[in-house]
Amino acid sequence: MTAMAHEPLSQEELLLEGFLALGTPEGFRAELIEGEIVVSPPPSPRHEKNISRFVRQVLRKSVTEMDFSGNCGLEVPRGDLCPKNHLIPDVTFAPLELDLFDDDNTWMHCGGIAMVVEVTSGKPERDRVAKRHGYAMGGVPLYLLIDRENETVVLFSEPEGNDYQRTDRRPFGKPVDLPAPFSFALETDDFV
Repeated sequence: MTAMAHEPLSQEELLLEGFLALGTPEGFRAELIEGEIVVSPPPSPRHEKNISRFVRQVLRKSVTEMDFSGNCGLEVPRGDLCPKNHLIPDVTFAPLELDLFDDDNTWMHCGGIAMVVEVTSGKPERDRVAKRHGYAMGGVPLYLLIDRENETVVLFSEPEGNDYQRTDRRPFGKPVDLPAPFSFALETDDFV
């Protein structure tokens, strides 16, 4: 009896397999973005302050009761360089009634997610471009970018294909209207 020969894995399959087996040091996070493995160090206190300010407003003001997760891994479709992106938003929101965060899987699909949030840090172009495209391809309805370098808050909405059709950009200090299911004006005075 001869052993069956296995077909060699494609470069994309090898990359995904290597990524999923990656052991990341505690406090760091690894993402697969546009065919590149990206390992990020723990965020700075100033980065986390922006997230805290944002989450508190959502929990206080949203008309729909929201559940949230920090650093929840999302598996989103991709085409050219790898079959899937594996992105970790700074914050992910979903309606509480959906109970989306009651799962032990490391990577979840985007169905039911209401909004993801990123706060720029060391390599802001990933948040501005690659992650925006990934979230749109995953069908995430709202992507909010707190761009510290440009001192702006950008709300992307109406995902279609690999991008969002609407962009609402405001400087820090000007409110941003979050549509349903949130339905409130986000105050940006405290962002730094």
